[in-house]
Amino acid sequence: MQENWIAAFLEAIAAEHNAARNTLLSYGRDLKDFGGWLDNHGADFENVQRKHVENYLIRCDAEGLAKATRARRLSSIKALFRFAYGEGWRADNPTLMIKGPGKSKHLPETLSENEVDRLLAAARDVGRTSDDRLRNTCLLELLYATGMRVSELVELPVSAARGDPQMILVRGKGGKERMVPLSSPARAALGAWLDRRDACEEVAAKEGGKLSKYLFPSRGSAGHLTRHRFYSLIKEIALVAEVAPGRVTPHRLRHAFATHLLAGGADLRSIQMLLGHADVSTTEIYTHVLEARLRDLVLAHHPLADRDSD
Repeated sequence: MQENWIAAFLEAIAAEHNAARNTLLSYGRDLKDFGGWLDNHGADFENVQRKHVENYLIRCDAEGLAKATRARRLSSIKALFRFAYGEGWRADNPTLMIKGPGKSKHLPETLSENEVDRLLAAARDVGRTSDDRLRNTCLLELLYATGMRVSELVELPVSAARGDPQMILVRGKGGKERMVPLSSPARAALGAWLDRRDACEEVAAKEGGKLSKYLFPSRGSAGHLTRHRFYSLIKEIALVAEVAPGRVTPHRLRHAFATHLLAGGADLRSIQMLLGHADVSTTEIYTHVLEARLRDLVLAHHPLADRDSD
């Protein structure tokens, strides 16, 4: 089972982050070592608890491993359980509150409102056909308007979009459902795409095809647009928007959704509900992102910021 988890994780980061071979090998070695330690202590990835991870790190320290090596191993373990939590394999993340040796807490990178605006505008021009452009516009508008996880977005059933909804029902991790509101631009993009999608589906049905239950259908085995295909689409959109493609991922747009809401005055509990976080402590990371941005803003622009240097 643990080998399957590691293989799926490595496949995902290879596809979504274009990870180098040496990076994948490093992740693999670290996770296999941790998995072997768990085997010897009666645990596995499905039931590992925080105490297991901490005891493993104590063992690494006792073995004399360098601080950088221990930090890297913890980083690999954290990445695995973030992925597992995102995939719904676990209902919690046992590594969430564990700090690495001498490492500061990692803050998720986000995108500015200007960068998001450019991405949304560029989506209208990316695509070989008008159908593709309508779909891409709808994808980006929905993602930023709702903060959905990419898997939730691409697997969204078409039934959720019927009737020009002001809110849509999203099925998240563990089958938990939540309602998320739609912005006016998102509703407009959704309506335009839905009209075109239904017309294409009708033509396909007349030719003997099977009607899709997904909002974003695909001819692939999954039956819907895959997360990997969407990942490559968002890179194409970033190029047109003149935003560094390396900075743009579906999950970073989710971060932008939360950070921009918080900056606009939304309360943390509301953001927790919109994101589908089981624990508000997961959502609290965005307060640190906002604090960092505000601090940088003050240091860069406040007239008293340079007083100490005078």
